[in-house]
Amino acid sequence: MKNTSLLFVLLLFASCNQAQNAKSTTAGSDTSESSRNFQKITKSDAEWKAQLTAEEYHVLREAGTERAFTGEYWDNKKEGKYVCRACGFELFDSKTKFKSGTGWPSFYEPANEYCVGEIKDTKYGWNRTEVVCARCGGHLGHVFKDGPKPTGLRYCINSISLKFVE
Repeated sequence: MKNTSLLFVLLLFASCNQAQNAKSTTAGSDTSESSRNFQKITKSDAEWKAQLTAEEYHVLREAGTERAFTGEYWDNKKEGKYVCRACGFELFDSKTKFKSGTGWPSFYEPANEYCVGEIKDTKYGWNRTEVVCARCGGHLGHVFKDGPKPTGLRYCINSISLKFVE
């Protein structure tokens, strides 16, 4: 029983954890009219470190992860919007949040078609997709194809990457 529980926790941790590779990404590569209405944010590491706490920097800029069931929003049931903690860009709506049982906030779709970017992630032998903020490139989490209808997707997002706005 103990080994099964440990394996489950390790699998959950691995499903949302990764070290960030170079960001040669599709983030912001959408050329639709809507996506041209925001300006990308580029800052030096020193500027990000001055703006973010050490934990925020580790997750958002180094693709770290928070432990399952410890983040501020994993069980948040309030109505509102989730924006990027680093730049304030709207990412997810509470109407698309669902209880995934993973210990991280989970959404079945982003707020719009251009707010998040995706990066192929094959680190640690996994074949998964990293999710980043399209405006600042901050690491948010990963997206998996085991979510609910209507999309079948599960955006597994670190609470520390988000700010909630009621």
